[in-house]
Amino acid sequence: MLAKTLAGLEEILMEELQQIGATNIVQAKRAVAFDGDLEILYKSNYLCRTALRVLIPIKTVRVRDQAELYNQISKIDWSEYMQATDTLAIDSVANASAFSNSMFVSMKVKDAIVDQFRNKGGVRPSVDIENPSLRVNIHIFRDECTISLDSSGSSLHKRGYRLESNKAPLNEVLAAGLILLSGWDKKSNFVDPMCGSGTLLAEACMYAKNIPPAFFRREFSFYHWQGQYAFDRDLWDKIVTEAENNIIPLEAVIVGSDNAKSSVFITKDNLKSAGIREEVVVKTCAFQDSEAPEGKGVVIMNPPYGERMDKDNVVELYKSIGDTLKTKYQGYDAWIISSNREAVGSVGLKASKRLVIFNGPLECRYLKYEMYSGSKRVRPEVEE
Repeated sequence: MLAKTLAGLEEILMEELQQIGATNIVQAKRAVAFDGDLEILYKSNYLCRTALRVLIPIKTVRVRDQAELYNQISKIDWSEYMQATDTLAIDSVANASAFSNSMFVSMKVKDAIVDQFRNKGGVRPSVDIENPSLRVNIHIFRDECTISLDSSGSSLHKRGYRLESNKAPLNEVLAAGLILLSGWDKKSNFVDPMCGSGTLLAEACMYAKNIPPAFFRREFSFYHWQGQYAFDRDLWDKIVTEAENNIIPLEAVIVGSDNAKSSVFITKDNLKSAGIREEVVVKTCAFQDSEAPEGKGVVIMNPPYGERMDKDNVVELYKSIGDTLKTKYQGYDAWIISSNREAVGSVGLKASKRLVIFNGPLECRYLKYEMYSGSKRVRPEVEE
């Protein structure tokens, strides 16, 4: 199988897959390959916080033009995976190949599959982009074409709890990845002082309580599978029940804030949708005016990167972040994700860890600052 993820989260996903019992785990680019049975397939969809979708490659072939693509797809017996009365969707990606248009690839693959059914019995599957019986994934690099079954359906970052968001919301898989990368112990304080639509807060609370990331999802593609990978309802119910029985009370103090009242309202609504509103403290407050919960913990923040701000204002914002961390968050580990390297240099703290993470198309630095209690001299640094 192949679990896709965001660039920079591959190692975290490998650890998650190991925890659920996957074997022969191998890191790839924005993905992790692994072996497993139906139980591992279901668990990877339901329990892995950093997986975007889980694929089962069924064939890899060479294709140099549309005729070869059509012929290779036609050689697969699609009746092993669906019936003529089922629905179908094709997702395609083509890189460095003779195929410049992914939509054209999807159309050609669809034609080959439906023609096979029509030639056999006169009845052909219809296309359903939203909720098909079978979703096929096509990946072409140069002349190598990998044909896979998509077990997830819609991207697994669509957890099902988020009702609304503000501009540029943090992807749920990215938020979960940032939390896991921080090494937060699920018991000490967790603070997001620029909470936006509350994704970090929701993911942190669900992680701390062992609430499965897909707990609120109502649909997976494998629900509709037949033949070799036919959906096993009893096995699925067993996995879901075990996961629900593993949910625990929250031990940590989780606090979120934002200087925009509209963001705070959105955050509260999303937390309520996730059933955790009463367990997370949320308030309207600028970071400079915030107070750290007593004790130690982790701060994770996703400040504006500066696309819509004046350069001087961005620098001043990041400088104030550093000042506030130094004066109010001693004893905490603070993490900042940002694509603005110049602004990050204005924080005025030396990062003890630097990771490269992609937030959508933006290459970001994810930086750790250890805020020691008492006096500890630090030298400012400018990010390279």
